[in-house]
Amino acid sequence: MASNRNGVQRGSAKFDRPLKPRLRPSSPSPGSALRRPARNSHAVPGRVRVAVRLRPRNAEEMMADADFADCVEVQPELKRLKLRRNNWDSDTYEFDEVLTEFASQKRVYEVVAKPVVESVLDGYNGTVMAYGQTGTGKTFTLGRLGDGDASDRGIMVRSMEDIFADLSPDTDFVTVSYLQLYMETLQDLLNPANDNIPIVEDPRNGDVSLPGATLVEITDQQSILELLRVGEANRVAANTKLNTESSRSHAILMVHIKRSVLESEDIVSSQNGDASHLTKPSKPLVRKSKLVVVDLAGSERVHKSGSEGHMLEEAKSINLSLSSLGKCINALAENNAHVPFRDSKLTRMLRDSFGGTARTSLIVTIGPSPRHRGETSSTILFGQRAMKVENMLKIKEEFDYKSLSRKLEIQLDKLIAENERQQKAFEDEVEKVNLEAQCRIAEVERNFADALEKERLKCQMEYMELVKELEQKLVLNQERHDCNNFVADNGEGPASSSADEVAEAKMLLETERNRRKAAEEEVERLKSQLGKHTQAEAEDVEIIKLRNILEDEANQKKRLEEEIIILRSQLLQLNFEADQMRRCLENGSSGSTFSATDSSMTQVRHSQFKDTGNGQKSSVATLFEQVGLQKILSLLESDDANVRIHAVKVVANLAAEEANQKRIVEAGGLSSLLMLLRRYEDETVRRVAAGAIANLAMNEANQELIMTEGGITLLSMTASDAEDPQTLRMVAGAIANLCGNDRILMTLRSQGGIKALLGIVRCGHPDVLSQVARGIANFAKCESRASNQGIKSGRSFLIEDGALPWIVQNANNEAAPIRRHIELALCHLAQHEVNAKDLISGGALWELVRISRDCSREDIRNLARRTLSSVSTFKSELRRLRIDY
Repeated sequence: MASNRNGVQRGSAKFDRPLKPRLRPSSPSPGSALRRPARNSHAVPGRVRVAVRLRPRNAEEMMADADFADCVEVQPELKRLKLRRNNWDSDTYEFDEVLTEFASQKRVYEVVAKPVVESVLDGYNGTVMAYGQTGTGKTFTLGRLGDGDASDRGIMVRSMEDIFADLSPDTDFVTVSYLQLYMETLQDLLNPANDNIPIVEDPRNGDVSLPGATLVEITDQQSILELLRVGEANRVAANTKLNTESSRSHAILMVHIKRSVLESEDIVSSQNGDASHLTKPSKPLVRKSKLVVVDLAGSERVHKSGSEGHMLEEAKSINLSLSSLGKCINALAENNAHVPFRDSKLTRMLRDSFGGTARTSLIVTIGPSPRHRGETSSTILFGQRAMKVENMLKIKEEFDYKSLSRKLEIQLDKLIAENERQQKAFEDEVEKVNLEAQCRIAEVERNFADALEKERLKCQMEYMELVKELEQKLVLNQERHDCNNFVADNGEGPASSSADEVAEAKMLLETERNRRKAAEEEVERLKSQLGKHTQAEAEDVEIIKLRNILEDEANQKKRLEEEIIILRSQLLQLNFEADQMRRCLENGSSGSTFSATDSSMTQVRHSQFKDTGNGQKSSVATLFEQVGLQKILSLLESDDANVRIHAVKVVANLAAEEANQKRIVEAGGLSSLLMLLRRYEDETVRRVAAGAIANLAMNEANQELIMTEGGITLLSMTASDAEDPQTLRMVAGAIANLCGNDRILMTLRSQGGIKALLGIVRCGHPDVLSQVARGIANFAKCESRASNQGIKSGRSFLIEDGALPWIVQNANNEAAPIRRHIELALCHLAQHEVNAKDLISGGALWELVRISRDCSREDIRNLARRTLSSVSTFKSELRRLRIDY
């Protein structure tokens, strides 16, 4: 009964050629512009998009219906379709797209599936599904491989081409499962032996998983084509009266995409300008998304298809599962409290596609034959009901804290090893200096000994010469003495001259002895002085060298301490965020979702700190206790830009906790943060500093201090210079917090706070506009309270500063947080008679009437009604326009 499809023999998946990765194109893909740069957990509403495709007449219909006109008339330019009841009456239906019988496969893909594929690449789940009567072209639209004609490629092949064109083979991964739901049994088309795969639902979030299904990692387009051929060969098909290759099962292609969002890494530079080995890594994010392509089996009527026997049981199973799908869509379209997803395995698997978090596109296929008008009408009504189903799209993004922790540990190990190497080099250098000093001392001692020996020999020679000279004189004197004695004996010459000469010789000899003794003493003294002088000189040179080495080592130690503080704080912050993520997952997504209505990112961090409980301190508080507040604040003035950026991030995290705010302000932290806004132009420093000021501005006591130190002027200057949406959101959040204080209202306006908020709206980012709307709502509320107390009179400052056109323009904004804040601000402005004429001329009256009727919040709706009924100018204008409110 079963037949082969696409000319491929049935069998298990086997690949003989190696899988070659596809190179990433140099030019950006069409979907890359939609990629979100940062994590976003908002739920975005997205209706199920439905397109209808008309199949051309086949040969049988051309013969059997030659005398009858088509029962369907398409008007693609109006996105409208007419279904004829008879020759003079017809029913008209509108769809998101209407595709004629001449529409190409490429156009079908671009209008039906390409937006879903781009959303999947951005991190959302997506579903593309085909529904219709058997033989109307569902499998041709989705699963055509295009072997003979490349233009016939279906949605499955074209979607994988776009996915591979946008992915990076180094950081992104794609795995594929191909299944069929046959007779309410889930079977693996890539492994036919696996013919009963269970469906498991996560009780916490309702996600569906299929344990046991074959997951094949794909790296290029050729691999997916081979998988699709194997799957189509194993899919059950049969020959019926309506279709020679009628699918007897629902085919489901699941493409799982895991993308790593990589940011550039900043290199920490040392004080001497050399690049250090220490890098400050960005937070790695992992986006997990899933594309589901569903080729439903065709609905059929037994008397037309001619099914009998086992084929009749197959038809019953197909119609039963399609009937369950129709019931679920009816319940979702009518907003019923109970949706019967568990009636069929098909509806359980498609739970995320209808009423869930996936972006879904449905293409319904119909035929032109009037013989099948009933089936065509049923298919069209199915598509009409599906268009009423609303999904809440959520991006699937996770923080890869394990990877960052491993990276930080590797860097810390490298830093410790480098410190040990430098310590060993220092010790070797000291030993080398000691050896050089000892060699120099030994050389000096040798030179001194040689010089001393030469001096001693010189003295000995001089002494011997003197002794010889004296002996000669003594002999000469002796001869003279003998001669004198001879003369005396003969009675001639005086005897006194000889005695005088002897006495003179003795005196000369004594003088020479004294001179020799003095010379020897002088030599000893000079020897001692020379030794002391040589030793002192060597010691002075060595001391100077050692002092320089110790100073260099102290500076290097200081830098290493700063780097260790950075790594330790990053590791502690990483553990803190990991704990926060784990607690958020355990407590449910509602506890940690960013509330865009009336809180900024800093308020979310503040609430997360309170949720941790008194029993457990945050990682930033641990760093605060270990390092000290003064040390952290001193790092704000560091010459190293990376140290300064990290220090301001730590201060911002500390300021998010109310218990630390007073200590930060008393220690001069607020002045330091304002100094950063005034002195530095680095975008990261200004963004984080503005966020820390926004945290401190949540305290009423700090708000007046911020105004006193010129904080609003600095924030206004930062808002006019900045272009980064995150920086503008932080600045707008800080100004919005200041707008809620009655005592500083006049000063805030005089220093340009309102004009700064209105200047920020140039960004256009929804999160930034939400903060601006919150600030305007706070200002309008405080101004209204001041007017009621008699403190203020005259027109509103918001109207005088030109805020009214923007308020009216965004009063019905698609983003709920912006709309709610603007509605509240408009109601507060309208409470005072002096503003009524400006509101009427600016078109705000119509928005007040809309708010009184359609606002989702009852308190704002009632406030608008009381305002319209109490202000006489509004009452007369409404009576003139004959409007009931």
